[in-house]
Amino acid sequence: MTNKKKLTKSNVEWQKQLEAEQYMIMREEGTEMPNSSELNNEKREGSYHCAGCGVKLFTSESKYESGSGWPSFFKSEPNVFETKVDHHIGYPRTEYHCSTCDSHHGHIFDDGPEPTGKRYCNNGKALIFKAKN
Repeated sequence: MTNKKKLTKSNVEWQKQLEAEQYMIMREEGTEMPNSSELNNEKREGSYHCAGCGVKLFTSESKYESGSGWPSFFKSEPNVFETKVDHHIGYPRTEYHCSTCDSHHGHIFDDGPEPTGKRYCNNGKALIFKAKN
């Protein structure tokens, strides 16, 4: 177990840093419209980072086309997320948040490809893509 330092900011500080839609997604556990993220079609080699704190969350090697309308990944970097169960739509889902800044990213489902069988269904606005040089 690591003793990772948490990034804490006030709501006012988050509102200054994030766009309105990012704030709704990342701080209020909202969801962007499906197929609205330009990252759905991102095919370049690189990495995906938290838009709240910059921590690397995924690599392009773990991204796949799920058909869900949101950027999807079959695995994350180690120890970058914390999970909880939400019932926002009437049934339980596993929600995940950045373990550094507590920003909401999306939900994990058990319908992904091998080798993990997982689908990290991530809001594109919660990510920053960095292309490999």
